[in-house]
Amino acid sequence: MHSCGFLFSKSKLVRVYTCRNQAEPRLLLQVVLVFAVVFGSKSVVFGSLDDGRTSINRPDPLRHLHYYHGSYDLANKHYWASTAFTGIHGFVIAGIWMLFGLAFGIFVIVKQRSGSFLSTGYSDRYYYVVSCLLLVFTVLAITASGFAYAGNHQSLKRTRNLKNSIVEAGEDARETIQRVVNTLTGIQYLLLPYVPDKSFQLNVTTHKLGNESQTIASFVQQSGHSIDKAITTSYVVHLVVVTLNLVLVVAALGVIWHVCLIFSYFDYSSIILLCWILTTLSWLLTGVDFFIFTFAADTCSAFEDFVQNPQNNSLSSVLPCVDSSYSTQLLAEIGFTISGVIKQINSKVGDAIWSLGSDDKEVLKFWKICDPFTQAPNYSYAPQLCAEGAIKIGDLPNVLESFTCYNQDSAESCKNEGKFVSESNYYKASAYSGSIQKILDIYPDLRSLAECTVVKFTFSDVMPRQCKFFRVAVKRLWLSMLCLSIFMVVLVLIWVAKHVKKGEDG
Repeated sequence: MHSCGFLFSKSKLVRVYTCRNQAEPRLLLQVVLVFAVVFGSKSVVFGSLDDGRTSINRPDPLRHLHYYHGSYDLANKHYWASTAFTGIHGFVIAGIWMLFGLAFGIFVIVKQRSGSFLSTGYSDRYYYVVSCLLLVFTVLAITASGFAYAGNHQSLKRTRNLKNSIVEAGEDARETIQRVVNTLTGIQYLLLPYVPDKSFQLNVTTHKLGNESQTIASFVQQSGHSIDKAITTSYVVHLVVVTLNLVLVVAALGVIWHVCLIFSYFDYSSIILLCWILTTLSWLLTGVDFFIFTFAADTCSAFEDFVQNPQNNSLSSVLPCVDSSYSTQLLAEIGFTISGVIKQINSKVGDAIWSLGSDDKEVLKFWKICDPFTQAPNYSYAPQLCAEGAIKIGDLPNVLESFTCYNQDSAESCKNEGKFVSESNYYKASAYSGSIQKILDIYPDLRSLAECTVVKFTFSDVMPRQCKFFRVAVKRLWLSMLCLSIFMVVLVLIWVAKHVKKGEDG
């Protein structure tokens, strides 16, 4: 139903419509429903989590080494167990090396107490070969330590860059939601005097969005702190192990070649013992590094899958996005509703124009309100397509203000001055037009949230650039630690052989 006002002036009859229709409440209800569906629950309209995921087939120690046939799932303990199990080579060798060291230590102690070392004659060629091997593997161990230093530093740098990118994406999403919350709060207060039920619905939606924002902020803060702690711990452990190992290798070389005379026989034994322990730790770190390398490869693959299909991939459980067809429908419905309201207002203005003379047409053509949406079926937001001279719907109160008859004005003076809009209708029109304008202002943010634009943009940036360097850095660290561990095993065995021979000659 339309309510229309008529104004008589001295020169002509002006028919102006100040219409109230069902499109405005429908728009508000539409927006409330959109927010309630998109942000109120994470259990609606998400794509199947089993389609499009990269299949993983790895032994799962939690299932008696039965294969884990699943996907990248941070919430699944079996994924973590099967991924950690990829570093089993380092863990097993570390265990064997430690047990072998204990057994050999017991053997040496028993032989020393019984004085029954087997005396074996060695040729000069044997001493020459052992000395050359000792020198070669010492150089190799020192070189591997240098590569481990570099790999550790690069791994720290690349991991932090990747973490910062992901955390920034979460922070951008939180800021976007906060802008929407602030806008909805403003709309809520604008509509409260006229449609309190819709204002209450907006209040509920605003609280839900606020909770989402707080959840993201908490996740970003806690995850960022946890990731920083894990990165720093890994870096420090690698640094300490490699540094101590390097110092002991150089010290052992000095003792063997009599470069440093301050080391006694007991000091040499201590060096062997400490290096044996550090070699065990090196193998453990080798296993951990390979686990991290595998996890890095899985993560980057998940990023790639997410960019290609945000719904049906393995990150949907932690980064839920609305189904693309559904989000397109929601945004199109918002565009359709707002466009319908604007077209109806422009139609009434057009009716008024045709009832006026040519002079007034030149003035009233600037009353046309900009419709920032394209035509059906997409109703895409395109404010640049607005006609020249068209005004924003938010500027409608500025136009109506000149034609508003305030309560303190007499009816006769309002009629004579051409003021045909009542004060109550003016404030109501201001509230509705202001609300629609606020929705238009945050429409890009709504589209960004509905289409996961922030997350997809971040991952599309991370995948080709940062992921490559991240995987390379972690792989180099793993290879450096693997080489260092192998060289140290051989080097420690050579030290032991020389130490035992020294005991025989003792």
